[in-house]
Amino acid sequence: MLMKTLKLTVLAAAVAATGAYAAAGRDYISIAGSSTVYPFSTLVAEKTGRSKGIKTPKVESTGTGGGFKLFCNGVGVEHTDISNASRRMKKSEFETCQKNGVMDIVEVKIGFDGIAFANSKAAPQTKLSLKDIYLALAKTVPDPAGSGKLVPNPYKTWKEVNKDLPDGKIEVLGPPPTSGTRDAFVELAMEGGCKKIDSIKAMEKSDEKAFKAACHTIREDGAFIEAGENDNLIVQKLAANKNAFGVFGFSFLDQNTDKVQGAVVDGTAPTFESIASGAYPVSRSMYFYVKKAHVDVIPGIREYLAEFTSEKAWGKNGYLAEKGMIPMPDGERKQFAADAQALKVMTGEGLK
Repeated sequence: MLMKTLKLTVLAAAVAATGAYAAAGRDYISIAGSSTVYPFSTLVAEKTGRSKGIKTPKVESTGTGGGFKLFCNGVGVEHTDISNASRRMKKSEFETCQKNGVMDIVEVKIGFDGIAFANSKAAPQTKLSLKDIYLALAKTVPDPAGSGKLVPNPYKTWKEVNKDLPDGKIEVLGPPPTSGTRDAFVELAMEGGCKKIDSIKAMEKSDEKAFKAACHTIREDGAFIEAGENDNLIVQKLAANKNAFGVFGFSFLDQNTDKVQGAVVDGTAPTFESIASGAYPVSRSMYFYVKKAHVDVIPGIREYLAEFTSEKAWGKNGYLAEKGMIPMPDGERKQFAADAQALKVMTGEGLK
């Protein structure tokens, strides 16, 4: 505790000794992370800059993993203040932060998002199961010949996966491993489909490592194409190629309904209502993380927090809901707003 206090004191003293924020190197908030949270964070940053009398925060889309890497590198003006995330911080990331002196972290859950499995509006809407998605995209799958073993994925077309699906080549554009959308897609869609196959589901208890490898490893033979952190680019590519599918957050689907449509997954389409109710099977929570040591050292962090957690922003009728973010229930919003205002520090308990 003494060492932690000393580190925070040293940071504040070092910045104060310069006599000005600009002399310390930065007088604006630096935010990086999830491409899914990016449009929401950018909008809040613009509102904060206009209404609170501070410089508009700088927001970068690096992917959730990339954002945490920057955030956890250390304390000081050369490091980011806030990290956007389309999944919860991992235990390993929290430990890296602690090791590098980023001791006090404020976790703010901001709402929900669904992961759309989408295609061009010019093509028919597709109905898929989680099992279909797993069999189409996993690196190894149960042997179609019935040997009982896992074999390199042999499926080239959707009809080979499921006779009721179109006879088109499997071609899916998706995010890279640094993306929180990729993490959530793998955990919710791929693992969800994995568990529909009894022989693999049984591995979860007998050999968890083998189970994770079978369920979480995406094929690398060209059927799945990493399209970077720019979800808008995936939307553009789908509009140009009606045979391809794409994986991205619901907000990008919601903002581009003239170009793309979401597939029905396990009987439910990705809509604002189905994600809010939990009916849509591929949905997740979104967060941002604040470096408490930077609050009151970098100007505007309290103002940004107040704006983001205001009802006019993240409420049921707020401007973020208009942008495609699904709000949390009233009680949850109230609790996270209070915790953010109090700068309540996370303990790391419950992280995976």
